[in-house]
Amino acid sequence: MSRQTKITSSKKKSASNQLRIIGGQWRGRKLTFPDIEGLRPTPDRVRETLFNWLAPDIAGSRCLDLFCGSGALGLEALSRGASHVDMIDSASTAIQQLRLNMQLLGADELQAIQANAIDWLNHHTNLDSKDTHYDILFLDPPFRTGLATECIDALNNHPMLNQCRWVYLEMGKDEDLPALPVRWQLHRDKNAGQIRYQLYALATDSTA
Repeated sequence: MSRQTKITSSKKKSASNQLRIIGGQWRGRKLTFPDIEGLRPTPDRVRETLFNWLAPDIAGSRCLDLFCGSGALGLEALSRGASHVDMIDSASTAIQQLRLNMQLLGADELQAIQANAIDWLNHHTNLDSKDTHYDILFLDPPFRTGLATECIDALNNHPMLNQCRWVYLEMGKDEDLPALPVRWQLHRDKNAGQIRYQLYALATDSTA
């Protein structure tokens, strides 16, 4: 392989490991994410559609981004006016890069936590309302791993969802949807390429 070919390949790999924030205060900013097997940032057009759906509720919201990976969803939410975002991922390299990106953006309202998402949910069941309150939950586990079902089981009747209004679920288009809690009411459902993405409104006990 020639030196020129090596340089070109390096540039292609570098470009493929970048995500672009598409709206809000950091619109157009490009950020690096690590090369981890299975890590796939939510595509631009999917994020654009999702945040159009959430536009009336994103400002001032508290968000939880499970299986955050590159941080595309949590960073987009913060860029568009969310007041706080907790991002959870088990990969140390992903969390390290997220913390570097947080410093680059001056994103003080974001917390990146290295943890297994299911274990983290099971551990955070007895916190006070200030710590357990989220308005929006992003759920984007690795495809075809069964983690979506495990996570939804862990979330069923979880106290942190008592005040939650929206749950976003992203899965492979060829995957069977897991059984969902009764109070999760489908609000939007769309496909893009090999991705199926859905937004659920969480009904109150009186309307479920």
